[in-house]
Amino acid sequence: MPQYHNDATLPLPLFPGSHMVIDDDYVFLSGLTAEDIQGGETVIGDMAEETRLVMRSLQRMLASAGCDMADVVRVDVHITDLDMIRDMDAAYAEFFDAHRYPARTCTQSPRLYGGAHVEITVMARRPARREESDPAPDADSPRA
Repeated sequence: MPQYHNDATLPLPLFPGSHMVIDDDYVFLSGLTAEDIQGGETVIGDMAEETRLVMRSLQRMLASAGCDMADVVRVDVHITDLDMIRDMDAAYAEFFDAHRYPARTCTQSPRLYGGAHVEITVMARRPARREESDPAPDADSPRA
C-alpha cells in the first residue's frame, strides 16, 4: 500500500498532492523548484545554483526514504529556457556517478512556480531489503 508524505522542511503543497509517495519498490518525488525551498529565492535566476539547491533537497528527501541518488531511475526536468540547458546539465551531473545517469526528459516550460527557472521530478527504485525472516546461512548446513 503506498504511503503519502509531505516533507516537514517544505511548505505544504498548494496543489492536491504529496511531496513523496513511497511503495514497496519505488519512491516518487513531486516536482520541486527553488521557490519551494526556504531561502531558495536567493538563487532564482542562476540556473546552476537553482539546480544544485533543488538536487540537494531531492537528495535529502530520498535519504529520508532510505534511497540515494544511485537509486534514481527516472528524472523529469522542466526549464524556462532550453538555451540554459548546459548550465543545468553541469550542475545536475554533479549528483550522479559519471556514465550512470538515470533516464531523463527535459522540456522547456516558459513559466514555473514563483519565477523559478528549473523544476525537477524524481523516481527512485528502493534498494532491495533482506528479509528479516530469512536466516543467515548456517555454517554447518549443506550448500546447494
